[in-house]
Amino acid sequence: MDKMTVGMVGVGLMGHGIARNIAAKGWPLLFLDHPGNQPVGDLTALGARRVDRLEALAECRAVILCLSGTPQVEEVLLGAGGLLAAIRPGTVIVDCSTAIPASTLRLAGLTREAGGEFMDAAMTRTPKEAEEGRLNLLVGADGDLFNRMRPLLGTFAENIFHAGDVGAGHTLKLLHNFVSIGCATLISEAAACARQAGIRDATFVDVLSKGGGHGAALDRIAPFLLSGDTSGMRFSVANAAKDLSYYRQLSRDVGAAHDAADGVGAALDGLAQGGFAESYLSEAAALFSPQDKPSHD
Repeated sequence: MDKMTVGMVGVGLMGHGIARNIAAKGWPLLFLDHPGNQPVGDLTALGARRVDRLEALAECRAVILCLSGTPQVEEVLLGAGGLLAAIRPGTVIVDCSTAIPASTLRLAGLTREAGGEFMDAAMTRTPKEAEEGRLNLLVGADGDLFNRMRPLLGTFAENIFHAGDVGAGHTLKLLHNFVSIGCATLISEAAACARQAGIRDATFVDVLSKGGGHGAALDRIAPFLLSGDTSGMRFSVANAAKDLSYYRQLSRDVGAAHDAADGVGAALDGLAQGGFAESYLSEAAALFSPQDKPSHD
């Protein structure tokens, strides 16, 4: 499947880097025009072509979805003028979105009925790594499809994990995000408490970094605590709350405990409902601190 024509739906913060790396490495690329896309001048300069209808992606042998969640994936595949009504036999749908596994399994079955193939390839890391072609991918697919698609996935990923059959990639992504978002939320709430108790941010970060609180979440939150830099976790509170709701749905679907997830979800929902849905999770320490909350005047 080397150098096949690839379609792309979702050229946002994460999808732009995926698209740019695919095009830069010589793969013919078509992408759907959408108001949510990042600037695409660099993509067209690399030879990528813009299309205005999903049906126009039917000529592609693989179509990558990089959307905000399950409702958007379902609309793209099943809605009016959706992809599944137009795909050709053998077309591979690669869903890089964060999605509810139960929906993934249903969509995979409907894709097979339409003559195509489906794999989930959930992402971890940030837009920075997406632009660098260094994402982590958690892939759910049978072994043959995984091997056939690996050259394409390798154009924009540094580490590719075969999580298991279809649905396993999205399941593992929700597990990962629960831990990642949960740790970031916990550290931010603790930092807010530290501020109110008179502990300096630098001291708080120093103590955690030299003890059991050290890890990727602290590394991403610390720049904001120390200098107001939010770039370490360019992930909105709204997206974090959405991902936690998906994880909680997964835990209910499989009969697993979710008390801690309910607590994190409630904290994030509170921030979102308090007017901070579009704030970055990296600045949550300020959002949790009454005296530090940014004004919306």
